[in-house]
Amino acid sequence: MTFRHCVAVDLGASSGRVMLAHYDSAQRTLALREIHRFVNCLQNVDGFATWDIDSLEDEIRLGLNKISEQGSQIDSIGIDTWGVDYVLIDKQGHRVGLPVSYRDGHTHGVMARAQAQLGRETIYQRSGIQFLPFNTLYQLHAFVDQQPAQAAQVAHALLIPDYFSFRLTGKMNWEYTNATTTQLVNINSNDWDDVLLAWTGADKAWFGTPTQPGNVIGHWRSPQGDEIPVVAVASHDTASAVIASPLGDADSAYLSSGTWSLMGFESKTPYTNEAALAANITNEGGAEGRYRVLKNIMGLWLLQRVLKEQNVTDLPALIADTEQLTPCRMLINPNDERFINPENMSAEIRAACRESGQPEPDGPAGLARCIFDSLALLYADVLGELAALRGKPFSQLHIVGGGCQNRLLNQLCADACGVTVVAGPVEASTLGNIGIQLMTLGELNNIEAFRQVVTANYDLTTFNPQPDSEIARHAAQFQAKQQRKELCA
Repeated sequence: MTFRHCVAVDLGASSGRVMLAHYDSAQRTLALREIHRFVNCLQNVDGFATWDIDSLEDEIRLGLNKISEQGSQIDSIGIDTWGVDYVLIDKQGHRVGLPVSYRDGHTHGVMARAQAQLGRETIYQRSGIQFLPFNTLYQLHAFVDQQPAQAAQVAHALLIPDYFSFRLTGKMNWEYTNATTTQLVNINSNDWDDVLLAWTGADKAWFGTPTQPGNVIGHWRSPQGDEIPVVAVASHDTASAVIASPLGDADSAYLSSGTWSLMGFESKTPYTNEAALAANITNEGGAEGRYRVLKNIMGLWLLQRVLKEQNVTDLPALIADTEQLTPCRMLINPNDERFINPENMSAEIRAACRESGQPEPDGPAGLARCIFDSLALLYADVLGELAALRGKPFSQLHIVGGGCQNRLLNQLCADACGVTVVAGPVEASTLGNIGIQLMTLGELNNIEAFRQVVTANYDLTTFNPQPDSEIARHAAQFQAKQQRKELCA
């Protein structure tokens, strides 16, 4: 009988946690225990929206020290975070410049410049990655262009999880699943693309060869003097979340629901044809040679901002109030760039409704109703795009992550998409992080074996579509309009 204790450091755009997993290989039981949770929020430094990297590192170390002080044997540690953002360091390992967030406006207009100079098709064929104005491709170009003196000091560029692993171990690593989010990795070679990297002005020497999940980066020395392996997990949190998604079959789609909503399916081959480009589909790297063919949707970031602005602390009560309101009276496009980081999200949503001739949402419940309905309809639109891309419909949609606890949004999603929704597990990114660690330790053979463990140990909730609901009718009308447009094109 083997017992394993693995630590997952899971950092999201609004919070972070250090989680301890206990795995019994004989019983195939897997339990998580939260050791330390902390807030992650943007700071304004010198006019930039930045991450408090030093505070995050302190919190990570505090969580690891708590586990060590409890006397728990730690077999390994893994770190996953959001994508695209990076930290620059010099030859001595000291930071260069600020850890600027993807939500900062310093990349305004850079994506359009890249498309004009390189060609939209060229960028997509080389990277296979969705065009988003904050991709690392555009962030790096903006940095080199705007701050050449600091760029001259840079020796290495590390994505956020790789930076924290470096701080724990002193060893550098460039993990593949997160590297692909940059729009700088060549989709055919799985290495940094010379043409795209040259356009940024960054030196290729800043980057090492991307490595697949599952290698040991180095070791963290605990206060007790133990040398604990730090594993390169699938360090993009969505990559980890997909690993823990108990997909029922090859026709299952997933929706990782949190600050961002990421909807897609797994594929052994990428999709980079004209239809994929037209739909702005991304082909991010996954573990075991799988691609995450997906699309980024703004997600619950809108709700998180509204809750803060409206001083709402009881989310279940708000959802109950929201459920009583008439559906689909006010709708927005959650993916509009105006919602990336407005000064006031509530005001921005009201302005978007007013400008389109709709009533303005009233109070927290009205804003939440607008957000939930709009997200559900966008989910339906994206799922339709993905189904058309692969040439067949999906049998079901698995929603994982913190957003899967929102029963109203889950049901709206099922109704709008017209498919069965299976919700859970909540801690998907943490579990996927642990899954790669268990594979690295030799306890599990592959992702399918780990998904069986997840299914056996975590409750899943099913939501069946209600075709007569208001949002289902609205989604059907929208789909009919789109089909008419395609026929007339």
